[in-house]
Amino acid sequence: MENEVRKIPKKSKIIILILALIAIICFLLLTYLKELKVTGILNSLGYKQISNVTVINKLSVENKETRRKGSVYKILFYNDKTNQECIGFLHKDSSNQYYEDFDCK
Repeated sequence: MENEVRKIPKKSKIIILILALIAIICFLLLTYLKELKVTGILNSLGYKQISNVTVINKLSVENKETRRKGSVYKILFYNDKTNQECIGFLHKDSSNQYYEDFDCK
C-alpha cells in the first residue's frame, strides 16, 4: 500500500514566499534603524567620524538598588579619526543619559 503525497498548491507557495520576504524586509529595516539610532548617540558622545556601526545585541537591565530600568547596547564600530576598531557597551539609564565603555584597538 503506497501513501499518496499531495503537492503544496501554487497559491500556498506564493503566500509563503511573500510572508518570508516581508519578514526579511522587516528584519533588515529594524536592524538599519537600530544602527542609525546608535550612530546618532555616538555622534552626541563625541565620536564624529565613525563607520561600520554594528549593534551586536540590546539588553534590558534594571538597577537592583533603585529598581529603575535601562538598556545596554553591545556595539562594534570603526573610528575613522583614530583608525581603530572599537567594541564595547553603550548604557542608557532611566533618565535617558548615555554612558560608554569602549575598547579601541
